[in-house]
Amino acid sequence: MSTYTAGSLVSARGRDWVVLPESADDMLVLRPLGGSDDDVAAVFPAFEEVRSAEFPPPSPDDLGDDLAAGMLRSALRIGFRSGAGPFRSLAGIAVEPRAYQLVPLMMALRQKTVRMLISDDVGIGKTVEAGLIASELLAQGSARRLAVLCSPALAEQWQQELRTKFGIDAELVLASTVSKLERKLDLGQSLFDRHPNVVVSTDFIKSTRHRDDFVKHCPDLVIVDEAHTCVTADETSSTQSQLRYGLLQRIAGDPDRHLLLVTATPHSGKESAFRALLGLVRPELATAELDTDAGRRLLAGHFVQRKRADVRQFLSTKDGLADDSLREDTVFPADREFKDETYQLSPAYRALLDDAIAYAGERVSAAGDRGKREARIAWWSAIALLRSLVSSPRAAAQTLRTRSAAAAASTVEEADLLGAPLTRDSADSDALEGLDVAPGAELDEPGARLGELADRAAALEGPAEDLKLAALVKHLQALLSKGYNPIVFCRYIPTAEYVAEHLPEALGKKTFVRAVTGTLSPQQRIQRIEELADQSRGPGARRVLVATDCLSEGVNLQHNFDAVVHYDLAWNPTRHDQREGRVDRFGQKTDVVRVVTLYGSDNGIDGKVLEVLIKKHRQIRKDLGISVSVPDEMSSGVTDAIVEWLFLRDRRPEQATLFEVETVRERAAAVDAEWQSAAEREKASRSRFAQRTIRPEEVAREVAAVRDALGRASEVRGFVRQALGSLDAVLRPDGDGFTADVSGTPAGLRDALAPVVGGDLDKPVAFRTSAAVARGEAALVRTDPVVGALAGYVLNSAFDEKISGPRPARRCGVIRTKGVQTRTTLLVVRYRFHLTLPSRSGERQLVAEDARLLAFEGAPANARWLTADQAQALLELTADENTDPAFGHRTMARVLDGLPETAGHLASFGDELAAELLASHRRVRSASGEIVRGVHVTAQKPADILGAYVYLPVAGGAA
Repeated sequence: MSTYTAGSLVSARGRDWVVLPESADDMLVLRPLGGSDDDVAAVFPAFEEVRSAEFPPPSPDDLGDDLAAGMLRSALRIGFRSGAGPFRSLAGIAVEPRAYQLVPLMMALRQKTVRMLISDDVGIGKTVEAGLIASELLAQGSARRLAVLCSPALAEQWQQELRTKFGIDAELVLASTVSKLERKLDLGQSLFDRHPNVVVSTDFIKSTRHRDDFVKHCPDLVIVDEAHTCVTADETSSTQSQLRYGLLQRIAGDPDRHLLLVTATPHSGKESAFRALLGLVRPELATAELDTDAGRRLLAGHFVQRKRADVRQFLSTKDGLADDSLREDTVFPADREFKDETYQLSPAYRALLDDAIAYAGERVSAAGDRGKREARIAWWSAIALLRSLVSSPRAAAQTLRTRSAAAAASTVEEADLLGAPLTRDSADSDALEGLDVAPGAELDEPGARLGELADRAAALEGPAEDLKLAALVKHLQALLSKGYNPIVFCRYIPTAEYVAEHLPEALGKKTFVRAVTGTLSPQQRIQRIEELADQSRGPGARRVLVATDCLSEGVNLQHNFDAVVHYDLAWNPTRHDQREGRVDRFGQKTDVVRVVTLYGSDNGIDGKVLEVLIKKHRQIRKDLGISVSVPDEMSSGVTDAIVEWLFLRDRRPEQATLFEVETVRERAAAVDAEWQSAAEREKASRSRFAQRTIRPEEVAREVAAVRDALGRASEVRGFVRQALGSLDAVLRPDGDGFTADVSGTPAGLRDALAPVVGGDLDKPVAFRTSAAVARGEAALVRTDPVVGALAGYVLNSAFDEKISGPRPARRCGVIRTKGVQTRTTLLVVRYRFHLTLPSRSGERQLVAEDARLLAFEGAPANARWLTADQAQALLELTADENTDPAFGHRTMARVLDGLPETAGHLASFGDELAAELLASHRRVRSASGEIVRGVHVTAQKPADILGAYVYLPVAGGAA
């Protein structure tokens, strides 16, 4: 073993380092003092000079003002990347988790092998919760490799979230990237061995070609996003779902593999699907009696499900907590404000729709006489024509000129398989990619009648004849005038492109419009959205995004948009909720999200879909606080009945009214009854399975400990303002934060900031109070890269007297204040701890740091030590009289000369901190006796005195 113990200080290569536990006799593994694990270096004492080091004491020649102590302490705590608390990863990640987001993490740390179903409501932050668990398991050594399984559309977003928020670099394994990755492999090597962390397309990896290799080399930690799409409810489930479920069964079959299933809809009305999910988490949950106390206790350790009302105010006095300073108000919009706006068809459009419906009805009737297959093909063609005509003239023209996909079917079942996805709106996020193309309506070779209808549709483009487009312009102008930036959702690509072409002229030069559809790759979609946001940031500028449902799942749009317009009604109300959920989520700054739904009052179908499905969905969401999906087959049953009535009403008018009454209303009533039953089951489920494993007081205790060690949000905000102001930045209020012009700050700070703000320091940096910020903005939280760079500069300038220009923090100070009655000395002390943490692969040795304030009255030799609260209060004191520089130097020198007398107290305080840390580490692992027994914490001696500040009574008082 090395002659240097873990945690000790050495000097090498012109700087001081901390010795890490991985060191050996012939090689030292070192981390720069105060640095991060990214800066770790290996040093060979046989070839390089290494000597013991002690942290240098403060110098009386470098006195600061009354703000110096607070600035030094804040910069130090913000700069910590190896905190000593039980959550090893929190000091190093670039996101400040909300208190409620720590609950799944605390649940996970109480399991030797983590198996969890995270099912919080849409927009609460399930990705962050899963990322917290993953980064903690990797930091502690309980996991060594990570795989995220998700849809290809969300893969790059997952990759970015892991990299930017949690410092985890993951390779994308998609159909489009695998060939390139495989070319770089060694002979016989698996790409899952080559790349320890991967984000994998679930649909790609479930294929027989890659599935076995993935299972064989699968990482020991797997996150499955949108997990509800990977289970089968019964034998009628799709082949794709069955393949995904088979893959997950094999992954979950390894009892030592960590598995996190993430979904906002774990229980979508099918008990068998919910049980299948639970069975992946833990086999006995698939059959457990969840209505019993034993069943609920079993589930409680693995399942977390909360709605927004549960976390809007978390850790408040209603939870029985005395310290209301721990309360967190989570920023969600207060509500969605709905407006249903009608439009009517122009006479020419009315005539076209009537002729098209009559033509489609004729074909459906004629095909029925030829056989069931022909009838189903004609049915899907007719629905495609109807939906496209109601969407836009351009979508109608393209549909009329395109052959129906169902026309190639050889059986009834195949016709349904080909026709349904292009004309229905499944709630399954699996059914989004590639399904925004306009469907075809031709059954045979192009005929004169279809061509004539297509020409008539094309002639109707523009707001003069297309009154739906004219209505959209009117409602967008109203939203824009109120300061909103809306998203317009369309069903088909031709409609989105058509709308985006006509809006710029109607909305004016200061409104920027772009379209995002399935013609773009997921990365191109994000790039176009970011380009639109950048283009529209000028004074008075607004933005309108026109999109298809390729953006209705997974993509976070709340930073740049705050209103939704449903240009095309979805035939499944869950799709509306998914669209609205893109902007109505954590981080949305607007109090109320506006939702405008356009529907045709005279096209025969929109009004009934709105009344029977969409309004009912809204009411259930309002009553329960959550959305309850209507089963796809029931939603389809209602729309089928309405469409069939449309086709019948002209051909058999004597039956049309009776059919509408007896069929449409009958099916609507059936849906209503089943939906209400599902809502009641969901309400009961939420009550039965509410998270009760972790009590609020447990979370409060750990949150308080984290904030004491790493700093509270108010401290960070005050530090950033004071530091930037002291460094000659120009600050201006801006919304919920401020902007900082840093062009006049010292060159060293500009060099530190340039890499984390994209290199452009000519424009002001926007700082936001919310932890959820848009691209290019900085969050006023300790883990934001901009805040970290600022803290690093302040800290470095405090320890390097040679730095020219303003230095906000100094290591010494003598302050005369009315706040003390006798001489009081405040010390900023850094402690280093050697931690032994157990993991499944054996013990892991770590070195961590902590900073504390200690204060005493009188001389060091006869110190009367103050409490932690009293020491903290000294930071709030201001200077009430000037201090003569020569007197201040002499006073500071005397105090510094006597500080060795405090070594005994500093050492014993370090041992107390080590005992507290040990208790905290054991507490969060309380459910696992084996894990608790393997935790050890020792304090490294001596502690580092980083700063010393003397507070003296004003003239005339005792000294």
